Amino acid sequence: MRKILFALCALFLIACKKDNASSDSTPKTPNLPTVAYNYSTPNLPVHFLNPQIAGIDNTPVSNPTTDEGATLGRVLFYETQLSKNSTVSCASCHVQTKGFSDPFILSEGFEGHFTGRHSMGIVNSRYYPTGKFFWDERAATLEEQVLMPIQDSVEMGLTLTELVSRVSGQSYYGSLFQDAFGTTEITTDKISKALAQYVRSIVSFQSKYDVGRAQASGPQEDFSNFSAQENHGKTLFQNGPNGFACSMCHARDIQVANKGRNNGLDLSTIDEGVGGVSGIPFDEATFKVPSLRNVMLRAPYMHDGRFATIEEVLEHYSTGIKNHPTLDHELKDPNTNQPIRLNMTTQEKQDLIAFFNTLTDSEITTDPKFSDPFN
Repeated sequence: MRKILFALCALFLIACKKDNASSDSTPKTPNLPTVAYNYSTPNLPVHFLNPQIAGIDNTPVSNPTTDEGATLGRVLFYETQLSKNSTVSCASCHVQTKGFSDPFILSEGFEGHFTGRHSMGIVNSRYYPTGKFFWDERAATLEEQVLMPIQDSVEMGLTLTELVSRVSGQSYYGSLFQDAFGTTEITTDKISKALAQYVRSIVSFQSKYDVGRAQASGPQEDFSNFSAQENHGKTLFQNGPNGFACSMCHARDIQVANKGRNNGLDLSTIDEGVGGVSGIPFDEATFKVPSLRNVMLRAPYMHDGRFATIEEVLEHYSTGIKNHPTLDHELKDPNTNQPIRLNMTTQEKQDLIAFFNTLTDSEITTDPKFSDPFN
């Protein structure tokens, strides 16, 4: 019933939706700078270079990010020719101004059908420790993941053979592949690598949080550029005697987990999540934990988009965690083995939201090197 309601809501909302992808059949060419943007050597702050973050970089040796490769990936990311009827691109469901997520509960595919889950934000994909992707972690690598929506019967609807043909049919790709890979030959492997390079280049490191973290000796101390409310929200977020231990799942300075988790959304299994892929009973109803960067731009929330606001999310963790058999141990009271009840006050919720706002990185949402080159 819940999925039906979500689909009905999506059908209603989509009437107002303005797709990033245009259905205009007029041929378009990308508008690219003469000198490629810098994707390969971002000026990362020191806390991104320590082992806690640098050590979980999932970039494979076989596909390092280059300026030319990510430039090609950017064009492919916004290319509507990658869908069956040339109306949908990767960017249709990963909107730059929305933290590269979708503001709608479910995403609309090329024929107007809807995806089974909410579109996850892709910022800081480079730093997912396992290197697995999708809510159910069914893609072992980002290189594998980027081709799957293109082949999905709901999302974009192409075969890999059709994909190569479509890309080969656009006059501007020959030189882009030459620059990126030293050859004009177009293959699915090169398409996959270029898209993965672009996605990995979308790294958030210029938020208010990052400015404060760079000035502090560690994440636990008060940040000098934070207000008292923001610092208190940070304390509440963290693990410790005065915190709610949110950082046990949203860990490190990029607020991302090591594995999928069951955060107590339902008493019984509605969506098997990671368990549906792994076949391991303990994985049932667990889902990938996304980074919280730009979380305030990414409503609705959860794998099924059930929470429309961040306030609803906080109320869930405050009073609504359900005792599913695979509920994460961090969300259980060690004395009763029952779901924790944080019982947040109104002020505590406001302070947490103030902290979440410090994770917004407006550079990511406005930087032209991540924008639509066809616009």
